Amino acid sequence: MAIRIKARGSESVEQMLRRFKKLCEKEGLTKEVKKRQYYEKPSERRRRDDRKSAARVLRGGR
Repeated sequence: MAIRIKARGSESVEQMLRRFKKLCEKEGLTKEVKKRQYYEKPSERRRRDDRKSAARVLRGGR
């Protein structure tokens, strides 16, 4: 899904760009781009997910 920004009245380009960046951040687009910047082997992805879930369990037990 494409993110579209339309100018609001006399909105400057800087304001539009700021709004666009906020929308991209809200949609998780920047994290997705960083995550897909390099290829991650399925085994590495599984290992990372396992570590995340283990950390989540430890934090939840406090």
